Amino acid sequence: MEVKVKAVDLEKRIKELENENLLLQEKVLFLTRKLYGRTTEQTSSLGFEGQMSLFDEAEESADASAPEPDMKDVLSYRRKKRKDHKEELLKDVPHEKKLCTLAEEDRFCETCGEALYSVGEEFVRTEIEFIPAKVRVIDFYRETFECRKCRKEGREYMEKSPMPYPVMQHSYASAGAVTWVIHQKYELAVPLYRQEKEWGALGVALSRATMSNWILTCYRDWLSPVVELLHQKLSKQKYLHIDEKPVQVMNEPDRKNTTDSYMWVYCSIKGSPHPIRQFVYEPGRGGKYPQEYLKDYSGFIHTDAYKGYEKVVGVTRCICWTHLRRYFVEALPKDAKGQESTLPAQAIKYINQLFEIEKKLEVLSPEGKKEQRRIQESPVLDAFWSWVEETAPKILPSSRLGKALTYAVNQKTGLMNYLLDGNCSISNNLAENSIRPFTIGRKNWLFSGSPKGAEASAGIYTLIETAKANGLSPRKYIQFILSDIPGTAFLEYPEYLEEYMPWDPLIQKICR
Repeated sequence: MEVKVKAVDLEKRIKELENENLLLQEKVLFLTRKLYGRTTEQTSSLGFEGQMSLFDEAEESADASAPEPDMKDVLSYRRKKRKDHKEELLKDVPHEKKLCTLAEEDRFCETCGEALYSVGEEFVRTEIEFIPAKVRVIDFYRETFECRKCRKEGREYMEKSPMPYPVMQHSYASAGAVTWVIHQKYELAVPLYRQEKEWGALGVALSRATMSNWILTCYRDWLSPVVELLHQKLSKQKYLHIDEKPVQVMNEPDRKNTTDSYMWVYCSIKGSPHPIRQFVYEPGRGGKYPQEYLKDYSGFIHTDAYKGYEKVVGVTRCICWTHLRRYFVEALPKDAKGQESTLPAQAIKYINQLFEIEKKLEVLSPEGKKEQRRIQESPVLDAFWSWVEETAPKILPSSRLGKALTYAVNQKTGLMNYLLDGNCSISNNLAENSIRPFTIGRKNWLFSGSPKGAEASAGIYTLIETAKANGLSPRKYIQFILSDIPGTAFLEYPEYLEEYMPWDPLIQKICR
């Protein structure tokens, strides 16, 4: 009897070790894929139904009953003249004609010695020439006028011409120079130490400390009021996308420099008449931060499954299906066509069907989209959740697939909430795409030097991404604000700031 019990315990232990071995192998594969594999989330290369790999396209597409082309069509075929790609590439660039001609002393006939006369010219080629940037110094003078009649009569009347208000007092900075520094740092992700070298090459000894001061001062005085008004307008919208990314900020009070802070982004939905992308720097990732930002907000929010968002009250939360699909993609084994891939591939297939339907419904009104989701997507959703309920008990909970199934079950309500309103989205991709330029810039400049610098960066990213969402050139938009707003009475009359909203007709006209 004792031997039998030991045998049972031994078998149980063997089973546990086998499961542990499988989990370790899965973890090694997952980490290897994260380190060396492709980062794209597209599933077209995984070999699912309707998504052919480049290498098996011939086998997948083969059909013996497919008819041969009609020879009449073949004989009458003529290659269409393709529009010149080079012409399309250069259509918006100014062209300059350069005529190559003979020198005056060479214009004679080598046969008889008589003079040569031009009879025409021919086009030979097109080249692109790069003209390096130049720096110029503008010295402002003010002209003074007097009334000579008054002077003759013993009265003095003199008047000076008006002067444009400087973007910074007692500084060489111009609106154009500050905008260029901002454009380089935040749009092109060129850190200030590299810009310092570029300015030096142009003959200006402009230090990174000075450029940093330009950014902070101009943001504080002129850009932050516009950003605050955008915040007020965003909080009145009914639908939002939210995401957050870590950022390292130096010199934060009572915190180590290695502690992660976070950049949060709050976005209008696709199709909003006044699209806004609001970046907010916070010293942490706790739920108190979105709770504070959205304290007066009621509506729908699109997020991932982070528990911190549960602290936001008075909202309906739509969980992102892209995040769920990511869990199942990570559960795929190395051989995406092997037997072990059947279950995660089935989940991915269901989710891809939903995204394909969503793509077709984009042209509909919100009301029409809500109705068609009920008709077209509900059967797919019912099949998916039935599959989840049937599959989950059979899978080891600690495996990648088990975690994906647990995630789906735990987030079911939030995943289904997008069906409640046709304005809601099935994914949170919009917020993730909006915050991507920040993550690219973060790789280059690594950290912010202070909390004030992080706040200024958040505000400037707000203006840049909001300008893009409204079809504007961010550089032109920011330069317009810095050129126009100094000297205005917007502090006494806050309604003046409405003229700097990116959807204002004048802004739309001159900042595209």
